[in-house]
Amino acid sequence: MSKFVSVLVKEFKELLPPTIFFFVALHLVAFIRSLLEVGSLDVSAVNTTSIFIGSLILGKAVLLADLLPFINRYPEKPLAYNIVWKTAIYFVMATGIHYLERVLENWKSAGSFTAANERMLAEIIWPHFWGIQIILLILVVGYVSFHEISRVLGLDIVRTLFFGKLPEQSRVKDIGPIHISVEGRTD
Repeated sequence: MSKFVSVLVKEFKELLPPTIFFFVALHLVAFIRSLLEVGSLDVSAVNTTSIFIGSLILGKAVLLADLLPFINRYPEKPLAYNIVWKTAIYFVMATGIHYLERVLENWKSAGSFTAANERMLAEIIWPHFWGIQIILLILVVGYVSFHEISRVLGLDIVRTLFFGKLPEQSRVKDIGPIHISVEGRTD
């Protein structure tokens, strides 16, 4: 396999988990937004193509953010530090994207970005906007928590814990520094 293809396969494998997560999460947000704005679950209002593109963008943004030197600021501290830190960063990114999405919806009819922004600010129902933000925050906390646990334990152990058959004798041996026994291995 050529070096280019192997790099492409590696990038695809890294992009897949956050993209799938955000694809499902953005559909959930779109359904809830439809319930809030239309008053019923209007599936036709959910544009799967734009959600797919958004999830690709968010997935790649997460991968790029993970490359920044300051993103993994607390690698030796308890997981809560990195979870709170990364959640704050990703939540700010998600809030900006959500805000821009609302402005872009008005841009076509308003004619300019400034007019679209003014129109959006005048017409937005703030409790709905912040309700969606709370849902996004919960989803981001879940994603970051799972990502951090996977980073510390390793993907093999996480795959075994979620999708493999655990033997009866596999138990947490010691909760000091993390010692977990899965299928007789101690990592």
